[in-house]
Amino acid sequence: SEIFKVKSIPKLSWTSPKTHTFRPPAISFLNLIIGLTIFGLGEALLIVAGVGVSPWTVFAQGVSINLAWTIGTSTFVISSFVLILWLPLRQKPGIGTLFNIIIIALVLDFSLPYLPKFDSLPLRILEAIAGVFITGFGGAIYLIANLGAGPRDGLMTGLQRVTNIPIAVIRSALEITVVVAGWLLGGIVGIGTLLFAFGIGPALAISILLIQQIFKKK
Repeated sequence: SEIFKVKSIPKLSWTSPKTHTFRPPAISFLNLIIGLTIFGLGEALLIVAGVGVSPWTVFAQGVSINLAWTIGTSTFVISSFVLILWLPLRQKPGIGTLFNIIIIALVLDFSLPYLPKFDSLPLRILEAIAGVFITGFGGAIYLIANLGAGPRDGLMTGLQRVTNIPIAVIRSALEITVVVAGWLLGGIVGIGTLLFAFGIGPALAISILLIQQIFKKK
């Protein structure tokens, strides 16, 4: 089907011509902020659903439980630490990398108290599914803005370049490592984690196709 034909991030009217610029076009910066906000909201829906979260958020949950931090604070600290790991890999952050760290952490802490919590398991699973698709939609918007990879994506591409190990192997190894570490620290692993693992790729691809249809450059 069409979603398996998406092999690259499209260039649209709000795509920044330069990735590594600290003076991006206003429209690119605005869509970066919108995309990251939506991405954070999707992650927050997964957390509040309580049936398991994305691999890195499992780790953030584990850290927050043990250090009595908010989930936003632990997400911010983990993302900042991951960015430090870029240094020996000679990865170059963009403005999007820095705002990724700040905005997602803020959105998590500010939105969580206001999101609906359900007792019914089917409703909680539906909330988790909605979270995966909203995360994918936000991810598509900020990736199309082309202002720098998020900390985790940059770590993945940097490790791949240095080791020459296939990117799928690198990504899987990173995700498995943080899930196990987070679970051991008390983070929630469940059906939501599986939904994210298998659903985020299709959600991102569907979102890219949808956005292309709406905003295609004339």
